Amino acid sequence: MKKQSLRINASSIDPGLLTLPWSTPLGKWPSEHIVSLPKGLSRHLVRFADLSGRVVAVKETTEEMAQREYEMLGSLAKLDVPCVDRVAVIAGRRDSEGMELPAALVTSHLRFSMPYRALFTQVLRPDTADRLVDALALLMVRLHNVGFYWGDVSLSNALFRRDAGAFAAYLVDAETGELHEEGLTDGQRSYDLDLARTNIAGEIMDLAAGGRLERGVDALEIADGIVSSYRSLWNALTDEESFGVDEAWRITERVQKLNALGFDIDEMSMVTTPDGAAVRIQPKVVDAGHHQRRLIRLTGLDVEENQARRLLNDLDEFRVRSKKDLGDEEIYAHEWLTRVFEPVVRAIPYDLRAKLEPAEVYHQVLEHRWYLSQAQGRSVPLAEVLTSYINDVLRHRRDEATIMGPPTETVSLPVITGSVEVSDDTAAIDWRDLV
Repeated sequence: MKKQSLRINASSIDPGLLTLPWSTPLGKWPSEHIVSLPKGLSRHLVRFADLSGRVVAVKETTEEMAQREYEMLGSLAKLDVPCVDRVAVIAGRRDSEGMELPAALVTSHLRFSMPYRALFTQVLRPDTADRLVDALALLMVRLHNVGFYWGDVSLSNALFRRDAGAFAAYLVDAETGELHEEGLTDGQRSYDLDLARTNIAGEIMDLAAGGRLERGVDALEIADGIVSSYRSLWNALTDEESFGVDEAWRITERVQKLNALGFDIDEMSMVTTPDGAAVRIQPKVVDAGHHQRRLIRLTGLDVEENQARRLLNDLDEFRVRSKKDLGDEEIYAHEWLTRVFEPVVRAIPYDLRAKLEPAEVYHQVLEHRWYLSQAQGRSVPLAEVLTSYINDVLRHRRDEATIMGPPTETVSLPVITGSVEVSDDTAAIDWRDLV
């Protein structure tokens, strides 16, 4: 019998890795190590485990594939692409009888994230499906923009976090991915997109077969949505545009349009025609997270892009309505953070703080205030709004920091009824309501 020689390649030192039962097949790990979370469909066995007080995902695979995916996740993280964080590769596993066991890839569980099947209750509604597809399309654009070919695009290979009425998608499975420094060809992008459409159609049809799709919903129409959403975004980011030299304002307009979509331009190519009568422009380096970066710079809050957009709208409204002359934008931002945002977050009872991220709670409080004010025909004081939101909405939600449930790919979540769309010009919370 060969002596076990465990090999651990880790991104950071965590002694807890040595305490996990690596000599036991993953499917037979004792319950004291297992955390029951909903998971997506996977070709490999995946289980969630407790590692030093945090939740990690453990996937059994070959050592070569585990190491390759580990390195790929590290490369994507350096490119600031939304993906799960790598933790370790465990190789050299043997059972008590000396028989070889598969290698394992360990990644961090993304807090407040859910597989797509956990984002609906009994049936998947069309609006939820469309928002999931839009989030996946944006993730694909971001991946393709840095030269990453996914090769296995699907709803199951992503995790989703709530993002101010929308969703933000994160890559989970990078096993089939390839990173091309020179960028992707149109053929590679098209193949990834066709694969996404096919896989999504299959996933939605699977839900329909199980009676989990709202009656009348067309699975193919939902799947087609990723094609139109992806192409619209990609064209907005990369299309070449021509205009007369007397229309230089269109350069600013193009930049503002990309900013509105959540992207920053680091570089732009501008070429005049030989006769000097026209200019052609094309973005060359585009980074996602325009609103996230502005919010971090002003407040230090690190949130999703739509949440950042929502909070910045409220901050801008606060600045317009403020009777104080605070001068710099940074000073107004500090005032808003300490007198508006933080008091709302602190008002949430401790036992409810795992329900949603603070930024999502704040967004929903603004939404709830607008809804109550419309229903009652008056401006409802914030204290009353918070009481109503906590008791009538938040208290009945499932915890999303780490959703506990049966170790299957499905879980039921309650939904908020009576939710409404909130326009960008919704009035900001007046800080005087809080003091």
